[in-house]
Amino acid sequence: MKVRHVNAGAFTPVENITDTLVAPEEGFYWIDADLEDLIELQPLFMLHDLAVEDCLSEEEQRPKIEIYESHYFIVVNSIRFDNEEIFLRALNIFLGRHYIITVTKQKINELRVLKPILWEEEVSRADKFMYLLIDLVVDNYFAVGDRIEDQIELLEENILMHTKKSHLNEIIGLRGEILWLKRVLGPQREVINTLNKKDLRLIDDQLQKYFSDVYENAVKVSEMFDTFRDLMGNLREAYQSSISNRANEIMRVFTAITTIFMPLTVITGIYGMNFEDMPELHWRFGYPLVIGIMITLGLTMFFTFRKKDWI
Repeated sequence: MKVRHVNAGAFTPVENITDTLVAPEEGFYWIDADLEDLIELQPLFMLHDLAVEDCLSEEEQRPKIEIYESHYFIVVNSIRFDNEEIFLRALNIFLGRHYIITVTKQKINELRVLKPILWEEEVSRADKFMYLLIDLVVDNYFAVGDRIEDQIELLEENILMHTKKSHLNEIIGLRGEILWLKRVLGPQREVINTLNKKDLRLIDDQLQKYFSDVYENAVKVSEMFDTFRDLMGNLREAYQSSISNRANEIMRVFTAITTIFMPLTVITGIYGMNFEDMPELHWRFGYPLVIGIMITLGLTMFFTFRKKDWI
């Protein structure tokens, strides 16, 4: 657990956690905690039992906002995209008048990126800290969206150039990730909308208006992943079409080959009947003549098919 006093974007470490119970003359306290730290923090800050229970739960958390008497409990999901798989990491926030507590199960990159922004913005309020943090979380969805879009374009190019059976598994896997993420984006968008519209006494009225911009970005993110879902459907249709076209090409070649050999089979069948008085049967040049006719006939049909673009 790291405890810092933040004033005008500058950080000062706090050694004794009990010092944070009294509001500082300027600035606020930021407590960056792990799950096990909640045992110590809950009685000090009177954190609600249900909020702490949600943090400690092994189940995947749904984005939400809970309003209690002395603090707010907000859950948003940070996103990562590694090795063609989407990961969501819950960011639990307890917002008080003079403090903010962030609780995570894993390290979240936005908390690290936020520090220089706090210095640049000269942040001295806990509610603005929360605004900048949630804004970073939402903006990161755009970066992940760009990477997903690049992967979709690459997959589309590979399907059109050279279709493989493995492409179907990639389509199904990525589409499943996108659909799973879509179920999270809706509740998260509503959380940000609540921060934007609802009268919340722990958030400054002027600052609350800035959440409208974050909400617009959240809507854009949701629409972006709607587009990705549709593109994955188009990719699956393109894959099926490519497989069908490939099968048709193979069948067309086989049909052409069969057609070419059909008259040759007729010729060899006739001369394989072993009648005693067949014409040219005992002629010296009969065999070369028949072979020549078969070759000429086969080549003629082959080039005719090529000219008509049948093979």
